[in-house]
Amino acid sequence: MTPAELAAATSLPAGLSPEAESLWHAKHGNWDEAHNIAQDIHTPMGSWIHALLHVIEGDQWNADYWFAKAKKPSRKPAQIDALWDEIAAEVLK
Repeated sequence: MTPAELAAATSLPAGLSPEAESLWHAKHGNWDEAHNIAQDIHTPMGSWIHALLHVIEGDQWNADYWFAKAKKPSRKPAQIDALWDEIAAEVLK
């Protein structure tokens, strides 16, 4: 599955990793569900997804904390779509 296919899926595809599930929910406006999933992913990837979610939420300070935990550069709200694509490409490898 590609990031574009994940984004275009109108319902949650079966068999996704928790990381991909969180990204699907984020793309489809289900912030709370995406956040609940990301909170249980205790890896650098989980932290990176968590950072994305806080950028989406508009909580840049919290996002920057999670970017630092993920060892990734901070990103701003104007970069949300590009960041989602970047993370999805890594998750779906």
